[in-house]
Amino acid sequence: MRPLIDNIVASVKKSGGKMELDRFKELILKMRDSLFESVDTLMELIIASGVPIEIVGDEVILKTSFRPWREETFCIIDIETNGSKPNRSQIIEIGAIKWRNGEVVDRFESFAECSYLPYQISEITGINPEDLEGAPPLQKLLPQFKAFLGDAIFVAHNATFDYNFVSSSFERFGLGVLGNRRLCTIELAKRTIEAERYGLGHLNIALDINTLVHHRAYADAVTAAKILEIGLRNLPDSVVTTEELIDFTKMPIKRAKAEVSRSL
Repeated sequence: MRPLIDNIVASVKKSGGKMELDRFKELILKMRDSLFESVDTLMELIIASGVPIEIVGDEVILKTSFRPWREETFCIIDIETNGSKPNRSQIIEIGAIKWRNGEVVDRFESFAECSYLPYQISEITGINPEDLEGAPPLQKLLPQFKAFLGDAIFVAHNATFDYNFVSSSFERFGLGVLGNRRLCTIELAKRTIEAERYGLGHLNIALDINTLVHHRAYADAVTAAKILEIGLRNLPDSVVTTEELIDFTKMPIKRAKAEVSRSL
């Protein structure tokens, strides 16, 4: 499903952010992994995954290609886990903030039930086995988090890790892959903020964010949200839509910094 989602989004984006519905269905049929799934079923799965597409009349619209980033809903996420491998580890804490136009519009914070917590994880995070006793099991927590996330932009510091871990966890519990558009605050910061290092702990101090707790999910999401806000403040004027913002974070750093300088 992951290759299908990535290819479909890339194709719609390449077509200017919209595509005729019949052509969209043809693409799905051409790219699908299984002959046993109908095009309508696959469309439902793509939309349910968090891909920000909308069917308007006889067209499919990638909403992030037209929506100004200033009007976008960003979901800044951090997770704590009991290991680094999604197939052998699990999420033990989720912290998330929904943020739009400079304001926090919603929050999500929860431990997850876990029977195995290595000592070194407790040392790093300060989370103890007692904290996880009585916490919601992942089969209950993850659907709640998926509903909270919706089709918002998935934002995290080192987004690849959090995104892939959450996506793998969704799949494990029958919720399908994660299809939300994503943005990494490390990559945004490297292009918009001058710093010696771009780790969360260093930027927390260097930017005078000074969140008191580090390596706890909600506190780290708060720090990442502040980094997002500062980075967005420094964007060049040429970045208008959400997709342009995502593309900017993937632009060569020297070129991106040159665009920022021209806008000053």
